[in-house]
Amino acid sequence: MARFEFPNKVILITGASSGIGTELARQLAARGAWLCLAARRADRLEAVKAECEGLGGRAIALPTDVRQQDQCVKLVQGCVEAYGRLDALVNNAGVTMWARFDEISDLNPVEQIMQTNYFGSVYCTHAALPYLKQTHGLIVGISSLAGRNGVPTRSAYAASKHAMAGFFDTLRIELAGSGVSVTMIYPGFVTSEVREHAFGPNGKPLEKSPVREGEVMPVETCARLIVRAMSRRQREEVMTLRGKAGLWLKLIAPGLVDRIALKAIQTGK
Repeated sequence: MARFEFPNKVILITGASSGIGTELARQLAARGAWLCLAARRADRLEAVKAECEGLGGRAIALPTDVRQQDQCVKLVQGCVEAYGRLDALVNNAGVTMWARFDEISDLNPVEQIMQTNYFGSVYCTHAALPYLKQTHGLIVGISSLAGRNGVPTRSAYAASKHAMAGFFDTLRIELAGSGVSVTMIYPGFVTSEVREHAFGPNGKPLEKSPVREGEVMPVETCARLIVRAMSRRQREEVMTLRGKAGLWLKLIAPGLVDRIALKAIQTGK
């Protein structure tokens, strides 16, 4: 399959108002992409839009709550109305939780995590697929290493990311021969404010990251690896040596992988 070139390509990014989504938008704009930026925070979206335009790309901001299917449909339609087509969809919107399951007192955030991370990806992909078939486009799912292995204190998040992996791996098989490729991204800890907004055991945001943010992968590096994977239409990108090694170790020493996951959470890196 031909490489995915970015100049003048229409790329829709969910969760574009912060973290990986914002940095990915910056790097794609610098490559001449035409961006459709989606997230719930309209003010943050407008700031990212202006920054992308300053970097040489085109951009529109469409505030969207991906938990709502009708808003996802409207998002895709708005993107196509603005640019006339859709070449790539990046399912990046996500929320997380940081709590042992037996300490959770409010299960509502568990449902919100699944609605945002999994169903948001399903809704956007379903709406975008007819247009992506026309352009032989690209679907990207931003999962996590927690989508390949259980991680303590992240039960709801890991479940949502496992669901994403199963959905997109199946979709890739179904789309064989259609010209549409599916790329799954599995980052580890990345510098981002997502953990500050993570749900705690009481269902309220933590407001303080439990991770040593200065000792994890910079968001610029993560976005650069995503861009490379997109250009190559890779099947998947598993980030970090620990993540790659963990996939092999899980086959021969699953208990060791569990201990590694526990240590990563305890040390915050």
